Amino acid sequence: MIRLVDATVEYPNGTRGLDKVSLDIPKGELVVVVGLSGAGKSTLIRAINGLVPLTAGELYVDDRPVHQMNRRQLRDLRAEVGMIFQGFNLVDRSTVLNNVMMGRLHHLPTWRTLFSLYPSADLDIAAESLERVGMLERAHSRATALSGGQRQRVGIARALAQQPKVILADEPVASLDPPTSHAVMQHMQSINHALGITTVINLHFLDLAVAYGERIIGLRDGRVVFDGKGSECTPAVFEGIYGRSLTSDDTLSDEASLG
Repeated sequence: MIRLVDATVEYPNGTRGLDKVSLDIPKGELVVVVGLSGAGKSTLIRAINGLVPLTAGELYVDDRPVHQMNRRQLRDLRAEVGMIFQGFNLVDRSTVLNNVMMGRLHHLPTWRTLFSLYPSADLDIAAESLERVGMLERAHSRATALSGGQRQRVGIARALAQQPKVILADEPVASLDPPTSHAVMQHMQSINHALGITTVINLHFLDLAVAYGERIIGLRDGRVVFDGKGSECTPAVFEGIYGRSLTSDDTLSDEASLG
């Protein structure tokens, strides 16, 4: 489903966000990517949907060469790749339903979106997406009235409304408390299992990575230094990924066990 071959991203200042990364992520797999800030996690996510172009190597999504796509082809690709952001990226003054309908923009003519005249079939898709994350009853609430966890669930529903082949999540629980973080991750895991959507999630908290990462990829200085099952990730493995001893900041809960 997603394939990188010696994928390299070098920024203008000479920093390598990705350094000859080769990976295969099969259709339907849930992958958690871990690493220190600057390790290349966000670069990887943004390379997959074409927001950050490769400077060398190859990258394929659903057998299509992202590294060779023009602007129109990239827009079509992004319509099939749902993005979930750390900062939620909701329109606060709009309703939950309208925020979720933004996931249908690629499928609708501009005049319909300008006047919020959505076809019933698209409204049904949005409602089903909200129901999957337990937010249907808040469909007509303004986004500004929601808690952080509720806002992120709306963000997940918006991505689902695209009917994507891939979901990418960049630190989706970084600003949430522990119970809410687990609830969000449980929703993402259940959606992956139920719908078979290939899912790649960047996480900082290692205990969450172990709990929900069926496969964990460790990045360090833009390179893959670990690729294996979550059950294989001991504190020693994470120390190898991070290049230092672990601290309490690396886990969501002080009581969490990694081994």
